Amino acid sequence: MKRILLIFILSLVLITSFQTTIVSSSKPTQDSEELRLQDMLMLMLTPYIEKDLNSYYYPKILKGFSPAVTPWKIEVIETSRVNGFRGFILQITFEIEPTDGGQWIPVGKDRMTYEISTSPKVKLINHTHLKTLSARIIT
Repeated sequence: MKRILLIFILSLVLITSFQTTIVSSSKPTQDSEELRLQDMLMLMLTPYIEKDLNSYYYPKILKGFSPAVTPWKIEVIETSRVNGFRGFILQITFEIEPTDGGQWIPVGKDRMTYEISTSPKVKLINHTHLKTLSARIIT
C-alpha cells in the first residue's frame, strides 16, 4: 500500500515538473535581442492591425467600440521571405487577441498574415477570425 502511494506521489511530481518545464520554455522570461526586435516590429505594425481588425469587428461583432491591440497579445506564428534569400518581400503570420481597450478584456482571437515590402508597404494577405470571446460586451 505504501509502495503504491509512493509511486503515485512520485509520478505526480514528475508529471507536474514536466508540465511546468514545457509551459515555462514557451514564454520568454527574460529580455533578449530577438524579443526586442519582435516587440519593435509589433509596435510598428499595430496601426495596420488595428485598422484591419476594426473593419472586421465593427459594427458586425462589436457595436459600441473598436477593438484595441496590445503588443504583448500578439504571438508570431511564422515569418518567411517571399522572394528568396535576402529578398525584401517578407510575410509574417501571427495570432492576436484584440481587447476592449479599457479593461483589457479579450474580445476575440484572430490569425493574420501581412506582406511587408520596400517603401515600406504593409498589406494584409489573409485574416482568419478564430473565435469571438466575452459575449457579455458584444451586443
